[in-house]
Amino acid sequence: MVQTRHFGQINVEEDKIITFRDGMPGFTNMKNYVLLTNEENQKEGPFFWLQSVDDGEVAFALVNPHAVYPDYSPEIKDEYVDFLGHNAPEDLSVFNVVVVPEDIKDMTVNLRAPILINQTTKRGAQVISENQEYGIRQYLYQDMEKLKKAFEEGAK
Repeated sequence: MVQTRHFGQINVEEDKIITFRDGMPGFTNMKNYVLLTNEENQKEGPFFWLQSVDDGEVAFALVNPHAVYPDYSPEIKDEYVDFLGHNAPEDLSVFNVVVVPEDIKDMTVNLRAPILINQTTKRGAQVISENQEYGIRQYLYQDMEKLKKAFEEGAK
């Protein structure tokens, strides 16, 4: 059981814990996390939480980048993939950290430093993409609105 800031007390099953060998930037002493979703979005929705198991006060808002940026393809150094134990492409999940300020329209996503999680080995890491075109503060809300508008126009 972990008492969390955002979700109250949660039961964390041992086999759901994801280990970040180096922690997260700025939180290097916290190595163990669990990926949380809400009932409505399950694993298909774009938003998730990376909740620290070591400190219930720490959780990171994440987005599945492919839900908003279908062509997102970060170039990752082999050393990161080797550490995660990348066996098959379907084992590896990619997420990005979201910053949600008071005004949700200013919400940003860090596309330069994706979080990679191997669902089989339960190892994770935040890595730096070699792609120079990906920014640290991409305006996610505006991009989601554009995607929604394009989808609605395509459905007409």
